[in-house]
Amino acid sequence: MTAGRTVSDGAVSRRAPGKLYVAGEYAVVEPGHRAVLVAVNRFITVTVSPVHDSGRRSGRIASSLYAGGTRSWRRRPEDGTALVEGAPVDYVLSAIRLVESLVRERGGELRLFDLDVDSQLDDASGRKLGLGSSAAVTVATVRSVAAFYGLRLTDTEVYKLCLLASDSVEPIGSAGDLAASTFTGWVDYSSPDRIWMREERVERSVDDMLLADWPGLRIERLEPPVGVDLLVGWTGDPASTAGLVADVQHGAHSAAPAALDYEEFLAGSQACLAGLVRSMESGDLDAVAARVQEDRTLLAGLAASTGVTIETPLLTRLVEIAREHGAAAKSSGAGGGDCGIALCPPHVDERAILAGWMAVGVVPLDLAVHTRDPRTEDR
Repeated sequence: MTAGRTVSDGAVSRRAPGKLYVAGEYAVVEPGHRAVLVAVNRFITVTVSPVHDSGRRSGRIASSLYAGGTRSWRRRPEDGTALVEGAPVDYVLSAIRLVESLVRERGGELRLFDLDVDSQLDDASGRKLGLGSSAAVTVATVRSVAAFYGLRLTDTEVYKLCLLASDSVEPIGSAGDLAASTFTGWVDYSSPDRIWMREERVERSVDDMLLADWPGLRIERLEPPVGVDLLVGWTGDPASTAGLVADVQHGAHSAAPAALDYEEFLAGSQACLAGLVRSMESGDLDAVAARVQEDRTLLAGLAASTGVTIETPLLTRLVEIAREHGAAAKSSGAGGGDCGIALCPPHVDERAILAGWMAVGVVPLDLAVHTRDPRTEDR
């Protein structure tokens, strides 16, 4: 299915890409702290189709994320809220609810629909590749349901809706994956204050939340570093981002020495990210590589002080092989498995890196940075 196009009979289809962290992991969980991410060219596509049968009282959500593949949803009689009987609220349902709250606030009428999810963010056996499937399905659902109702939203409004929706499902994390999947390309991101967000959400409408300035939040697209190719290797070992982030937070705040180390880590990360962005803007590829290596060193210190494994032995081999051939490399995201990245300037033998990865059991992923074009994807 071609994402981003109106399909047939009132149906709409929208897609959102996966993501990878370049630098800033863990620090970005703290409000106002910075990370650089990229969106990649594997997608989750969500298609919303109107139900024309007036006798039907429930819609269908079809996704490989569900056991059995499909769930039925209906509206709560007293207020029309979408719900699935006997199942917790997940990212898709929460996204539907947030968009429909906005529809009602703006005087729109709710409609019954079917929703289909198609994911490219896993391997042939269904294992997740660590590319941010939860974020991508949330972004794709918000975009498709909003388009179904005729809402025109900016990227910042899409991001805010997505974070409001996902926060009720998984309150841990930075939401950098949502920013990358929404804005796409190379993204310079600083995380908002979620405590402020939750307190304000109690008092404000959804529309008011979209208009508000969120403390700490900053999202800007970056120009890609010219001449640098991104290589991605997958360890084959899926990791739980929420679990790893919770473990690091617990370790960082559980004792005074660890807390001191954590503050140093946060300050070092902010300085490193500022340097990375400056280096990208100036086109200084040597400085970009140095900042990536610095971020890896900071993460190693965080892992040592908290007792959490971020860079697994296989990720270490991935990094070592890339560096042997002149690339800058590190783990990407929460670590503990999943993916590592290599940034390769023009002189690097990329084939040698890929061959070396495969020899030790790292699976190269055929990925490229994706930048969304609303002229084609929003039609």
